[in-house]
Amino acid sequence: MRRGETVLRSGSLDGRDLALPEGPIRRQDRNIPSPADGTGPWGDGLILRILTVEGRGGTPPTIYAASAPTAALRGPVLEALRTLLVCLGLIGLFLFAGVLVQVRLGLRPLRRLRDQLAAVRAGGLDRLPERQPTEVRPLAAEINALLDQNGVNLEHARSQVANLAHGLKTPLATLSIALAETGGARDAALARQVDAMDRRIRHHLRRARTAAVGGHSRTRADVATHVADLAIALRRIHADKTIDFVNAVPDGLTVACDPQDLDEMLGNLTENAFKWCRERVRIGALRRGPDVVIRVEDDGPGLDEASMAEALIRGRRLDESRPGHGFGLPIAMELAELYGGSVALDVSEFKGLEARLTLPA
Repeated sequence: MRRGETVLRSGSLDGRDLALPEGPIRRQDRNIPSPADGTGPWGDGLILRILTVEGRGGTPPTIYAASAPTAALRGPVLEALRTLLVCLGLIGLFLFAGVLVQVRLGLRPLRRLRDQLAAVRAGGLDRLPERQPTEVRPLAAEINALLDQNGVNLEHARSQVANLAHGLKTPLATLSIALAETGGARDAALARQVDAMDRRIRHHLRRARTAAVGGHSRTRADVATHVADLAIALRRIHADKTIDFVNAVPDGLTVACDPQDLDEMLGNLTENAFKWCRERVRIGALRRGPDVVIRVEDDGPGLDEASMAEALIRGRRLDESRPGHGFGLPIAMELAELYGGSVALDVSEFKGLEARLTLPA
């Protein structure tokens, strides 16, 4: 079309005019259409391309304008972008799920190794199984070597403790007998000091033996069996008393404790119950979370709150300050603490004394 003279319209305009940009349209390359977007006769956006052809012989230039709806050209691009984004999102989701599954499957041997280590620590296993995945087999071998080395060190420590006990207890016992035979007041005082030295040596030897395990034993002890054995021995010692003893410990309940240490702790507490009861002694136990609580109850005279607090003072032995409960209680308390447990005193259901021994399960 030529502006101002003749206008030729496309049939798509339906006889309407196409608004062109005002002013001359100039371009260095006359063969390339110039972009000039605008608004169509129906108010919709148009993409315009305008080409100006100079006339010959002084004739006006001819302007060619071609247009297309913006939605018709940009719609497919946007649709393609949406499709691409959906595909990329699905691919990313599948990749993330694949990485998650791969990580979980890859870490499964480590989780199994962690459970086996927990079983070793709790006493269920002596060492890690030899059959392991290839990836963790060297780690399992090193851990087993460390466990074996610790076992050797433990046996060496126990051997040294036994040698030390043998080397010190016999001279002390001989000295104590010699002082007791003289009968002098000065020698009696020395005998008491020798006896105190003997108790302290035995106490610290027990601590050294237990500490060699690292604070937590890899062995387990069946509570009901040890209680039954202690009851048989204590019935014979206190045969002059008619005692109604009840072993209420469930079968199969175990603690992570050296059997000898469990005998010592239970022996001290149970001996007190048999010694001071009137006619009833009961020992029960229950699992409470990661621990086992053992209750030793009697129907004896018991202790008041001040005496209970005094009995729990570290290093205090009630049998040295007053008669009553508490013989061997500090030893049982410190042994329990070495295993991460505790000893507490309370009034029993029989209105006597209740000693609660807490040990790791």
